[in-house]
Amino acid sequence: MATVPAATGGDFGPVKTAHADTFAQWRTLVSDSFVPLDGRCDTDDFSGTLRARVLDELSIVEVTATGHQVLRTPALIARSERQYFKLNLQLSGHGILVQDNREATLRPGDIAVYDTNRPYTLAFEKDFRTLVLMFPHDVLDLPVDSVAQLTAVRMAGDVGLGRMISPFMEQLAENLDALSGSTGHRLAYNAVDLIATMFENELSIRRQPIPGTHGDMLAGIRKYIEAELGDPELSPAGIAAAHFISTRHLHSVFHEADTTVSSWIRGRRLERCRRDLRDPILADRSVGAIAARWGFLDAAHFSRIFRAAFGEPPTIYRRG
Repeated sequence: MATVPAATGGDFGPVKTAHADTFAQWRTLVSDSFVPLDGRCDTDDFSGTLRARVLDELSIVEVTATGHQVLRTPALIARSERQYFKLNLQLSGHGILVQDNREATLRPGDIAVYDTNRPYTLAFEKDFRTLVLMFPHDVLDLPVDSVAQLTAVRMAGDVGLGRMISPFMEQLAENLDALSGSTGHRLAYNAVDLIATMFENELSIRRQPIPGTHGDMLAGIRKYIEAELGDPELSPAGIAAAHFISTRHLHSVFHEADTTVSSWIRGRRLERCRRDLRDPILADRSVGAIAARWGFLDAAHFSRIFRAAFGEPPTIYRRG
């Protein structure tokens, strides 16, 4: 039984394929390939196959298996350091995803997201095929608390944005071998951006902020900041002035979201830098140029805060 590498950075070359003939083998395989998982299976005649492409910190895995359950328990969560989202696209068969006191029944074409940092159960009664896209929390350009509103929520593949995004995801599953180099890198992150767009749309439908509330204001301010991240002069005072509120009011809005204006700006800038440093198309740009592109003009300061955020200096991270 081969092991499919989890998303730990870098491009692992060709598509990795691994097969299990017993459920015990499968439990080990999926735990090594994703995050530690437990499982249950009611049949002795089990068969399962994983086909995976790992690009940077994203894992794209096609799962084909006999019906069974996988469980993410608090004890298993305690053994994990990195926090991931997993997105499932049901390709054939039916699945049930349970998390955060919600339950989603998934039919072919449907999409659902879940968070590896909280318990979940994923059950398939019969043979199935699904595509799993796994990526760290900080890859998605949405607050974690916002995505938490969508865990175990069925996003239909035959209506709305699902009619466009579901076929794109299906093509990823059918063309894992083509996802390599700069093209594969871009396509993988395009998939994440499409998912973020779908999530934003779902959130706007399900929880439209009441005009004039802090939630409504926070959403507008975050969009403004995202558009101005490259401006090194971006500051709380300027942001407050652009929204006709006091700086004190601005800080209050972010305090209610359990963060600060400055830390949110810094986090978004660092994430943009992180993605650019791993983008093959930007390989000829210096670390300093990438940092300056997102508002970090002091190279030494940028190196220190990047290392604090991601565990290694930007030059080392870029070679990873």
